[in-house]
Amino acid sequence: MERDVREGGVVTHIGRDLSVALAAWVAIVLLFGVTRALGQERIAARDLGDLSLEQLSNIVVTSVSGRTEPISRSLASVFVITGDEIRRSGANSIMEALRLAPNLQVAQTGADGYAISARGFNDTLANKLLVLIDGRSVYTPTFSGVFWDAQDVMLEDVDRIEVISGPGGVLWGVNAVNGVINIMTKRSADTQRWLVSAGGGNREQRVSGRYGGALESGHWRAYAQGTRRENTETPDGTENDDGIGRVQGGSRFDWKRGADAFTVQGDVYDQRDNGEHPNTSELRGANLLGRWNRDLRSGDSLHVLAYWDHTERTSQRLDTGSVEFRHALHERRGHRLLWGGGLRQDRDRIENGAGVAFIPADKDLNSWNIYGLDEIALGPDVDLSLGAKVDRNSYTGEEFLPSVRIGWRPVDEHLLWAAWSRALRTPSRFDRDLFIPGAPPFLLIGSDHFDSEISSVYEIGYRGQPSERFSWSATVWYDDLEKQRSIAPGAAGATVENDLEGHSQGVETWGSYRVVDRWRLMGGYTHLEKELEPVEGTVDLQPSTALGSDPNEFWKLRSVLDLGRDWEIDVMARYYGALENRDVPSYLAVDARVGWVLRGRLELSLLMRNLTDAGHIEWSPGAEFDRTFFLNALIRF
Repeated sequence: MERDVREGGVVTHIGRDLSVALAAWVAIVLLFGVTRALGQERIAARDLGDLSLEQLSNIVVTSVSGRTEPISRSLASVFVITGDEIRRSGANSIMEALRLAPNLQVAQTGADGYAISARGFNDTLANKLLVLIDGRSVYTPTFSGVFWDAQDVMLEDVDRIEVISGPGGVLWGVNAVNGVINIMTKRSADTQRWLVSAGGGNREQRVSGRYGGALESGHWRAYAQGTRRENTETPDGTENDDGIGRVQGGSRFDWKRGADAFTVQGDVYDQRDNGEHPNTSELRGANLLGRWNRDLRSGDSLHVLAYWDHTERTSQRLDTGSVEFRHALHERRGHRLLWGGGLRQDRDRIENGAGVAFIPADKDLNSWNIYGLDEIALGPDVDLSLGAKVDRNSYTGEEFLPSVRIGWRPVDEHLLWAAWSRALRTPSRFDRDLFIPGAPPFLLIGSDHFDSEISSVYEIGYRGQPSERFSWSATVWYDDLEKQRSIAPGAAGATVENDLEGHSQGVETWGSYRVVDRWRLMGGYTHLEKELEPVEGTVDLQPSTALGSDPNEFWKLRSVLDLGRDWEIDVMARYYGALENRDVPSYLAVDARVGWVLRGRLELSLLMRNLTDAGHIEWSPGAEFDRTFFLNALIRF
């Protein structure tokens, strides 16, 4: 249906016709590029044929064992999104960048809203996924989960994103049940001089700038960026009032003195609605982080991290302070020991309303933890990892999180591993202190005896490189679930309880194939099954959507092609099965980016989303997403 010109001068049907024409052009250029690439035996400018896929990406991870190690030796289901992959994807937010991970379900709910999870239980506040930015946890203790609208970084400064599907409780503590997302930015030494990026399209406009300089014994950088996202529309054409305008800035300082390395960084941001009712949903915040690393003469290393995070919404103010340390010992007689601990306080201040109240309105939540991890070399090809963590919180006291992992390398470039872990989702204020409505008589009451949700997770995985051009990874898991959140009837109103039990299970696999030196194909597939039911003799009143909304399967396929020295063409297809409890049908979305890079300094790119789809819903009730385009220019000088 053709629509009139909207505010801002965008004509929808013209934009759609333009997108179709551009899609056809991309297909022609892609076909030409593949034909040309296949006809070249060697390419002197980027001769990568002698490198393995692991060397090609230079992939290392720190989120699995707390040390820097090759991903090929990591005893977990982990996928790494590199900074260059983010650039080539055309992503304009962390959430869009996470679509690159084949082990994540990413559903857009509105102009700035997302539901993101690993291994199921997805929701706009998926409560079993832990997210960190440079080691700073952004998991909220009020509702459990991550407010994605509050998370933003300058994407050009991201070094990599490590995505672990499965529990990570020994290192990262409670709430790292189904996965951990660790977003790590570049050192300031790697972001020197000027970078300016500006772009716009029919749904979004964005501008950012950064400058980096040298210190007497280190480097620094500072950045600022602004974003505007237009309102989305429902399938019947009704405009949602969910557009936003956001400004953000920050800086980072890195320096060394002998064996000591220091980092200080921080951000400030302010976000407002840009719809017909401005200031109805204000969001602002700031954070400050300090990190100290010291290399000891013995070969050991010390790591200390402290941060403060302030978030302020229309009716809530949350301040988080945390300090943690880690001591990594060098290998001694086949053992690599690591131990550490931390303290955290969350100060939650809420303005209660007539519809919802938290009693008490103001609350301080305190926690501490201590953990140990021993990586044991049982032989030249067998590794055993034993870990445990004691984590204390204000609601349930001390919790115990053990883990056992073992890996075997039968031949070079191949790893078989297995693991068992106990993971917990601890109570939030939503579970304990909630009252609906805000005054009696209450319909729903939080329970002061709500306990931690328990997951016992069994995993078997493989990671390998069968040939020079092909690598893949596969994991099968089974999660035994106990004490899951439920809603039980009561005399004074329904109460939050732990009366659900069951299991989830599935398989996740992904791989990479280098067709020729300039062309790579990457893909992944996930299958998930979940079954929960009330404990015998109990009743659960909550709707099915309260347990998460997950497709039984989803897959992603990417093509990364270099055309000559200067042209890049990237195409990504993502398919998600139906969300039956939300009446969301399955959909296939195809995105494409064409980039032109001149001498590494100037980059022009055109991103087109949903090329084959006139419109689809990813979350319901919510927005319909149709064809969009985004033209961007980036210059370094």
